[in-house]
Amino acid sequence: MRLPLVLLASACSTIALAQPDPDSILVGNRPRPKVLLVGTFHFEYYDLDAHVTAKEKRVNVKEPKRQQEMQELIDHIARFKPTAIAVESGANTDYLLRRYEKYLRTDSITRADEVDQIGFRLMKRFALDTLFGVDAPALVNDLWEEPDSAVVHPILDSIYADWDFQNDDAIDKRYDAYHEFDDDLKLHSTLLEFFTYRNSDKVVERDYGAYLAGDFKLGKYRGADALAMHWYSRNLRIFRNIQELHLQPTDRLVVLYGAGHMGVLKQLFECSVEFELVKFGEL
Repeated sequence: MRLPLVLLASACSTIALAQPDPDSILVGNRPRPKVLLVGTFHFEYYDLDAHVTAKEKRVNVKEPKRQQEMQELIDHIARFKPTAIAVESGANTDYLLRRYEKYLRTDSITRADEVDQIGFRLMKRFALDTLFGVDAPALVNDLWEEPDSAVVHPILDSIYADWDFQNDDAIDKRYDAYHEFDDDLKLHSTLLEFFTYRNSDKVVERDYGAYLAGDFKLGKYRGADALAMHWYSRNLRIFRNIQELHLQPTDRLVVLYGAGHMGVLKQLFECSVEFELVKFGEL
């Protein structure tokens, strides 16, 4: 006998509602460290990224107006009440802590770097005595520098030939226009407005999409292999370093990193049952 459409729809709805939540087993009522990802542009403009911002479009965060905006940005992040901060630095953060100690003595931040401008202010506000460098080299770097690396050099050369982040791919050209728009938006937005936009789900996802065009299409798998050994490997290792911080269930970790990392890191934290991801725009 065929069910009437109304009854059939009701039955399907009941089945959908009955679908189990895997977190009832994997997470349960267990408290987990909370993580806030803060994707940022590099305030010092080190020009190490694929897209280089024109000098006339660079934001000077040390200007008085921008410093007022910085306070608004810090106030927003402070709603998270961090107990720990991870930054884009190697494990040895002594040089950063020396700069932080100078900031405490002088109440003055001389560098534009986002670790100083954001990280140090959060440390002082929440009386944190350290911050964690969780950056990592990519797999390809390790392979290149191995004692017997001469064996793998020809293989790596064959994979990375022509890999330069410059391409005439049609989608790449759209991203060039998008990055120019992004630079203009920074100039005409407050820091909080821009950070809220830059850390929104759609922007983070589309930003990662830039890696899936252009050089990614080199050869059959050459571009995919290069991306895996270079960018994806580095972010997986960053995540592994964060795991090794051995955070307590009550900890609240701010991860302050270049925005380009957010596409992979967001996916990793969303999928992991170890952490609870808190979104920037929902503080």
